Amino acid sequence: MTIQREEVVGLIRQQLEKYESKIELSEVGYVLRVGDGVALLQGLDDVLMGELLEFPNGLFGMVMNLENETVSCVLFGADKLIKEGDQVKRTRKVMEVPVGEELLGRVVSPLGAPLDGKGPIKTKNNRLIEVIAPHVVERQPVREPLQTGWKAIDSMIPIGRGQRELIIGDRQTGKSVLAIDAIINQKNEAKRPICIYVAIGQKQSVIARMVKTLEDNGAMEYTIVVNATSSDPAPLQYIAPYSGCAMGEYFMWKGQDVLCIYDDLSKHAQAYRQLSLLLRRPPGREAYPGDVFYLHSRLLERACKLNEKNGGGSLTALPIIETQAGDISAYIPTNVISITDGQIYLESNLFYSGIRPAINAGLSVSRVGGSAQIKAMRRVAGKLRIDLAQYSALAAFAQFSSDLDKSTKQQLSRGERMSEILKQGQHKPMPVEKQIVIIYAGVNGFLDELPVDSLLRYEGELLKFMDSKYGNLVSEIKQTKAISDETAAALDAAIKEFNNDFASRLKA
Repeated sequence: MTIQREEVVGLIRQQLEKYESKIELSEVGYVLRVGDGVALLQGLDDVLMGELLEFPNGLFGMVMNLENETVSCVLFGADKLIKEGDQVKRTRKVMEVPVGEELLGRVVSPLGAPLDGKGPIKTKNNRLIEVIAPHVVERQPVREPLQTGWKAIDSMIPIGRGQRELIIGDRQTGKSVLAIDAIINQKNEAKRPICIYVAIGQKQSVIARMVKTLEDNGAMEYTIVVNATSSDPAPLQYIAPYSGCAMGEYFMWKGQDVLCIYDDLSKHAQAYRQLSLLLRRPPGREAYPGDVFYLHSRLLERACKLNEKNGGGSLTALPIIETQAGDISAYIPTNVISITDGQIYLESNLFYSGIRPAINAGLSVSRVGGSAQIKAMRRVAGKLRIDLAQYSALAAFAQFSSDLDKSTKQQLSRGERMSEILKQGQHKPMPVEKQIVIIYAGVNGFLDELPVDSLLRYEGELLKFMDSKYGNLVSEIKQTKAISDETAAALDAAIKEFNNDFASRLKA
């Protein structure tokens, strides 16, 4: 009996020696009121602005208002899951998202949760969704081009790595197509950027179709899609672009190039207006809160080209804004125009008249200019945008006049042909060296004698001819990124040779 007692005492002693006292301290508050995706809380005196809070049923929220006695929190889920009196716990973490290479090829929520049914995402790093933009001394000028594959953009409105270029226009004018094709075009780039597509307030079916397009073109392997659909709560739509930007900044600070597309910031501003009104913040112009400009400026200022000391990475932002009846002087469009380094304006009238992409050359501009173009494109397309803008104005005037002088007729004829060769089908991005060949033919008058309706056929056959017979010439432009006088003379001879054959076949 004594032996058994000693064994029991020994076991108890062993257990006591292994015992570690763990006291878990957590600061908690209580829900006073909940509704419309917003919870009013009490008892969280030391909570931080933007801190993540944990609610019952696995629901999370983010602090948006700090008041004397209460805290207002927006919820990332259905508010039906919580009720008055529920306990809410501090996480002591400001809102952050998972980042890293593991996210490539995936469709995720603004919280970093997988939405594509391909299993969990195991990342090692997290990053705050809101950070201060890099200082001026950490940046360098934007000089390296980001080729979109669109002839009209790469020639007239060049985009540089680290630039912020706005895509603006009415609904159904091809804004998203421009952005998606820019992603697809990066597949063949020597220095391929990581692409992040942030979808805000769009239909699930539209996003599924877009992801399918990227997969079919082999672009999803270097792309992350951050999806906050129209059925998601406004807080998720609000944090979506910041989450996408944080994912991109991870790669940028590692010295890589990143292309970030925000589609679109009009819906983002509307989601923020909804939150602000529910949080009892005072409304201003068009019922938007007073800080709606800061909402987008603190996002887009994070796009930059870092200097070599900081790795030389870049983050290029392509925000999209939807206008109403072409009104680019409305509140949100003018805000974002003043933040960005230029805009690509897509016009409904051009779109419906068959000009795709429907870019208005007069209202579109890139404030980085020729420094974001390779030398060959700068030489070929230097005056193209101004010439096309003048053509548009002249064409409208010429409708009312039958008696035109010879130089005006020649300008109209050249402008009509240049507009025709800048047309391009969707999901057919073109390498820059081939763009240069066809634009060179146009600006140097090789198309002036050809019928306008034959030019798209002419373009396809010319490029095949150059590949088969003068492939070394096209390769030289691609490698040197410049056109010497000898190269120009060789191009002239090659295009003349093709034109003679093409003209004879047209007559036949």
